[in-house]
Amino acid sequence: MNKASLSRLRLAHLPTPIEPLPRLSAMLGVELSIKRDDQTGLALGGNKVRKLEFLLAEAQTLGAQTLITTGAAQSNHCRQTAGAAAKQGFACILVLAGHPPSQTTGNVLLDNLLGAEIVWSGDREVGQVFQETFKQAQQDGRQPYMVPYGGSSPVGAAAYAAAIGELMEQDVPVDRIAFASSSGGTQAGMVVGARMHAFPGRITGISVDKPAASLCETVATLANETASLLGEDLNLAPSQIEVKDAYLGGGYGVVGNLERNAIHLWASQEGLLLDPVYTGRAAGGLMDMIQKGEIDSGERVLFWHTGGTPSLFAYTDQLR
Repeated sequence: MNKASLSRLRLAHLPTPIEPLPRLSAMLGVELSIKRDDQTGLALGGNKVRKLEFLLAEAQTLGAQTLITTGAAQSNHCRQTAGAAAKQGFACILVLAGHPPSQTTGNVLLDNLLGAEIVWSGDREVGQVFQETFKQAQQDGRQPYMVPYGGSSPVGAAAYAAAIGELMEQDVPVDRIAFASSSGGTQAGMVVGARMHAFPGRITGISVDKPAASLCETVATLANETASLLGEDLNLAPSQIEVKDAYLGGGYGVVGNLERNAIHLWASQEGLLLDPVYTGRAAGGLMDMIQKGEIDSGERVLFWHTGGTPSLFAYTDQLR
């Protein structure tokens, strides 16, 4: 599949705005701005909507009728996939980790409203249940399309190569992009896009759940595959990927003081809502890096907000 044949549906509200953050900039001593991918529109937005524009186009080309994907109980990716499925007329099956919650809140509530069928993995490994669910859908003649975890395939990552082109057209000087990194697709796409569009700054992924060595390997591999898909000659090594893994805290989805303080500060100082799992951890990590001098004073930093706001409502006790 080459660049000319990479089709795309228009699902997102683009370009997403870039806003200066003057109060936080004054507090932190850097020139901080934010790219609002929490405002991509579909089903309350988020970064996965960009990826789904490419993934659903491929699903349509293949004649699929059902989208199947997987994630944690409060998965933003799953919620956005359910929204995209509803908008484009696909059936949708979400394989979520664990057991149904005692209260239906946050993204689980939205998954239900969007008409998704939810399969809970219970005590079993969610990836195995995901594969079994896909095979069962095939046997039932539902013509399923497997949307990868986090949308992180070369097709999905291509969306963030395009997003860097969008950023360059907005002509906002940036020395560094910082953001939450997990399944690797967003960062891989950005790295490819930086090469394609001659972005001069650094791309710093702040891991929310994986050690740096593992995530760098994932991102480098996916970036090379994405570049090949787009007809670009790129041979990145893991050592060329920048990931900070000092902020993993108690683990994925576990809210600590880092996330709690960042969420409260960004809301009270700039009216911005971060989520407990991804952007809250990334923003807390970013502030710590600035305070430790790992980011130079006066550096122009763009925080890329990847969305996730609905999950705030599933963490009320931890955020009080």
